[in-house]
Amino acid sequence: MRRHIAAFSVPKLLLMAGKVLCEATKLYNILNQYTHLTRLADSNYLCLIDARAAESYNFSHIITARNAKWDSDGKFIMPLDVEVESMRYIIVYDSSTHSLSDSGPAIDCADSIEKSSQFPVRILSGGYEKFSALFPFLRTQKILYNIRELESLNPYPVEILPGKLYMGDYRQATTLQILKDLKLNALVNVSDECSLVFKKANCTVLHIRIADSAEADLITSFERMCVFIGSHLNSSSSVLIFSTLGVSRCCAVTMAYLMYHLKYTLKEAWNHIQQCKANLRPNRGFVQQLSDWELQTLEKRVTDISEPNY
Repeated sequence: MRRHIAAFSVPKLLLMAGKVLCEATKLYNILNQYTHLTRLADSNYLCLIDARAAESYNFSHIITARNAKWDSDGKFIMPLDVEVESMRYIIVYDSSTHSLSDSGPAIDCADSIEKSSQFPVRILSGGYEKFSALFPFLRTQKILYNIRELESLNPYPVEILPGKLYMGDYRQATTLQILKDLKLNALVNVSDECSLVFKKANCTVLHIRIADSAEADLITSFERMCVFIGSHLNSSSSVLIFSTLGVSRCCAVTMAYLMYHLKYTLKEAWNHIQQCKANLRPNRGFVQQLSDWELQTLEKRVTDISEPNY
């Protein structure tokens, strides 16, 4: 039985969460969040809706997207298995919507959903055309996924600076297809391991062997790593920073780079990384070293690392 989204079925506090634009990088990072398994296997995590015509959708669409369905009056019909009220991300796209003031199927679809969503409904800026041009490897013709297929999806490294700087784990760094898809030219390896895959991919590697320990000395290598990253980015090369699990050492190094080259405070760097990767966890020793790095790069301590966020 088809159902429409009815405003009276949800508490008033949840009504009209609104619409916001979602940049392609944001959707890329949302698709690639994971802990032990990809977050896409969580039924309340992401509902991605392709509002283009069925012919375009069937030819190619963004991975896990559903094609929008409309009733005889032209009103959007939410899929029966989607609990709008509890969905963390609802993202809608058509071919090329760029503004909330545009008109088209993505806007029409979002107008219907926002009446029942707890969080703002996101409209993909630039639509399918822009996203598929930037991330062609996330296009597919597959329509339905069972839970095992979702759990088996291998996430890509998150994007820190669009098209330039990525952050991930050892498995991602040693997957040749990922290195090719992201056109990676340089790697910063802060894991204990090394791999022959890097030579096959023709990547320049800076390997800093460091334990994920509160006693480990990472700060003395910050400048060397930042100079390496900056030199490659300045020559239009893309860089991946990675550690074994991708949650501690690589996060600390990535923050150090943002602080060194972009003059971010530790708090600004932390918030930026957290927007890209939700489960960052630099160990306490690295947090203290990042605070010392903030003093060194900005000539003052701005961030209070005694706050609960750190």
